[in-house]
Amino acid sequence: MALDYTNSIPLYIQLKEKIEQKIMDGVYIGKVPSERELIDEYYVSRSTVRQAIDALTREGTLDKKPGRGTFVALRPINDWLGSLSSTSETIQRMGMDPGAKLVKAEGVQLPVHLQNMTGLKEAVHIKRVRYADHIPMGVENNYYPVEIGKNIMEYDLNKVALYDLLEEELGMRSIEAEQNIRSERIAKEDAKLLEVPANTSMLVAERNLKDVSDNFIEYERACYRSDMYSFNIKLSRKK
Repeated sequence: MALDYTNSIPLYIQLKEKIEQKIMDGVYIGKVPSERELIDEYYVSRSTVRQAIDALTREGTLDKKPGRGTFVALRPINDWLGSLSSTSETIQRMGMDPGAKLVKAEGVQLPVHLQNMTGLKEAVHIKRVRYADHIPMGVENNYYPVEIGKNIMEYDLNKVALYDLLEEELGMRSIEAEQNIRSERIAKEDAKLLEVPANTSMLVAERNLKDVSDNFIEYERACYRSDMYSFNIKLSRKK
């Protein structure tokens, strides 16, 4: 698979992007091909391979382990914006093991802005840390109508996927959502849960979930490590 020698983009950058894409697509898991294998696959020099690997290592995508080889340091998780998926489903599609740790599950009085957003004055708040291959990658805060929330709290929230629970156990079908994504600095409490510096910028996703009858089901505010999570969308230009 030769690179484009006519392109003005340096070969090592082209190779770097090829390797990054294979990591994103789940082709490279754990140890990446050796220098010799990359040379043979892309028809490039050893110096080009080393420049690409060094750049990815500096960025934290790859990790060189002397005597063992080069490994994927962090596995980015892709969430396609055109599909309503749970975090567990997204992580599983990437070939990784999802996990969750319950932080709190309690009834709360909602602040005014959430009352306006949900139409509720009281709700059940569930907060969990989400893991991918045992690495903490996000904190999710979910708010439910009291009746739905009480039913959810009867299950082991360290193990279940909430969307699966809503659909398969509680019979809530034909769900649609509106989602907003932005960047924010992480809260101190969440930084400790994710084991990241307090000034870390996070991807924050807010989502309102409704059933086919337009009944409110869930409000979610989640923050994800930007070095592990990305959102993709396919666009087309129509004339």
